[in-house]
Amino acid sequence: MKILVASHTYIVDLNCEKLRTLANLEPNIQVTVVVPQRWIPGGVQNKIIETQFRDEGNFRVVPINNFSQNHQGLLTFGTDLISLLQEFKPQIIQVEQGSRGLAHSQMIILNKILGLKAKNIFFTWWNIPYKLKFPVSLLENYNLKYSHGIISGNQDGAEILRQQGYTGSIKVIPQLGVDETLFKPQYQPELSQKLGIKPEDFVVGFVGRFVPEKGILTLLKSLDLIPEKQWKLLLLGRGNLQSEIIKWAADKRFQERLILVESVPHNQVYQYINLMNTLVLPSETTYNLKNLTSVGWKEQFGHVLIEAMACKIPVIGSDSGEIPYVIGDAGLIFPEGDAGALANCLVKLIDHPEVAQKFAEMGYQRAIAKYTNKALAKEQLDFYQQLVMVNQE
Repeated sequence: MKILVASHTYIVDLNCEKLRTLANLEPNIQVTVVVPQRWIPGGVQNKIIETQFRDEGNFRVVPINNFSQNHQGLLTFGTDLISLLQEFKPQIIQVEQGSRGLAHSQMIILNKILGLKAKNIFFTWWNIPYKLKFPVSLLENYNLKYSHGIISGNQDGAEILRQQGYTGSIKVIPQLGVDETLFKPQYQPELSQKLGIKPEDFVVGFVGRFVPEKGILTLLKSLDLIPEKQWKLLLLGRGNLQSEIIKWAADKRFQERLILVESVPHNQVYQYINLMNTLVLPSETTYNLKNLTSVGWKEQFGHVLIEAMACKIPVIGSDSGEIPYVIGDAGLIFPEGDAGALANCLVKLIDHPEVAQKFAEMGYQRAIAKYTNKALAKEQLDFYQQLVMVNQE
């Protein structure tokens, strides 16, 4: 099977692991990844990424001249895409820029003009209801009409696409898996000593952006409710709430309990996760159901959860977005924004080490079974094979 995937996501080699694994599942699979030649992440003008061609046999990354260098929806590719499609002749074309991506429309049109007869698929993370105005609504309607299948990164996204009128095949698969060779249980005695963590400390961990929608203020309030417990708070990340966090620690005289670490390279995050007794993801939904044209947010997945689970660290998450589906019964869920409920979850793990151990083991088994790159690659291949078989029956 010849599979072509197009997205700016794969300019980062670490993000290619699932597709690299997919290419090696069976001898007859070839995966070509199309990425923009130049990309400006976050629109930061002084940080331009120039992508490089990589050929690993049955897996390759091909930079293509691109229009729009910092907008996912407006990303389209130059004429060198045509020669690549003619040479590769894919059976699957997957564009990972959402339901309104111009690149997906471009691939649909070229697929028709070149007579490739490939299956058109797009991937989306979008998981909050919306209403579109013309001409964007026309663009999405076109993409939905000519998509043979859709991969949604979450359950809510799949339901929203149904509400938008899509009747074809939808598969829920996250975009990126967890590297279980890196994220695994590993003692970190030197780092623990460096950060002043003692064996008797119960380390409550958070990894992510210090912003209101990530629920970090609710986490602080929950710890206010259990000052008598032997906890320490390990925060890994950065954001505009950092000064407020430091002020909270000073006001509550929790300075010795707070360990704040600026963001570190992703391949070092596992070291800090392995210091935790629990990882908390207290995300909070911000969109307004009464105004579907406004900007809002809901947790799309929570990748740090599967990283912690793979490290055998018990997880606690709010019920925002995809979090309950990711954790399943392998951790604790609390109503978003409810500091008291979160405090109860923390106390449960602090006071009952056997419960924490049970969730640690269950989370590990769930991560290995469902969320490694190999597990996700197999799911994706099964979906492709089902779509291809439709034409052959």
